[in-house]
Amino acid sequence: MENLLEVRNLKKSFGKLCVLEDISFNVEKGKVVAIIGPSGSGKSTLLRCLTQLERADSGEVTVCGEEMLTKDGYRDAKTLREIRLKTGLVFQNFNLFPHFSVLRNITEAPVRVLKRGKAEAKQNAMELLKKMGLETKADSYPCELSGGQQQRVAIARALATDPEIIYFDEPTSALDPELTGEVLSVMRKLAEEGMTMLVVTHEMGFARNVSSKTVFMENGVVVEQAPSQQFFASPKEERTRAFLRRIAHTE
Repeated sequence: MENLLEVRNLKKSFGKLCVLEDISFNVEKGKVVAIIGPSGSGKSTLLRCLTQLERADSGEVTVCGEEMLTKDGYRDAKTLREIRLKTGLVFQNFNLFPHFSVLRNITEAPVRVLKRGKAEAKQNAMELLKKMGLETKADSYPCELSGGQQQRVAIARALATDPEIIYFDEPTSALDPELTGEVLSVMRKLAEEGMTMLVVTHEMGFARNVSSKTVFMENGVVVEQAPSQQFFASPKEERTRAFLRRIAHTE
């Protein structure tokens, strides 16, 4: 199976604080990988490094067959831009443009960055909104939507550039519990359609039942990674078992 993401020995520090230490894992094409762990374990920093929002200190990262970071450092700006265009990112707090309509939020990158025609971008955006159950909200503004609706628009926006892999940074953590289900339902549907996804999440049900593999991080290291069914049924590491017990008590 082809790997769309390969991470080897990734390290990142902020001053003397080591946030990521020797992180390694793969994401296979058409699979969903969940990254779980306590707050402060480095999960979001990892995602920021993979999406080029932060620069890692060292390691190797290959995205969609293109080397992004090598032992000799980052590739040239043109290569990094090409890699960015192959990926999508859904933030924790939606990050929609408040002064743009829903439709323009989704068409802006295809038109401005990918130089697609406005009619083509609009048609694709409307198809994505229908997929999200939001076809009647095209002319609305983000402030007129619920949090769950905003996050579904954010997912549509990420899909609008036809990425090969989508990164999700705790996509339901800013939502009320009753709105979480509608976003997870969309993500579950994307998984069934074969979308490659890397999901930082605190939703253990999603990790257990939807993801192909689960990676558990703590204190900037990968403690354990395994196929999700195996990971939750019989974790090998005591630190993993302790985390899952703690989560079970709070759910």
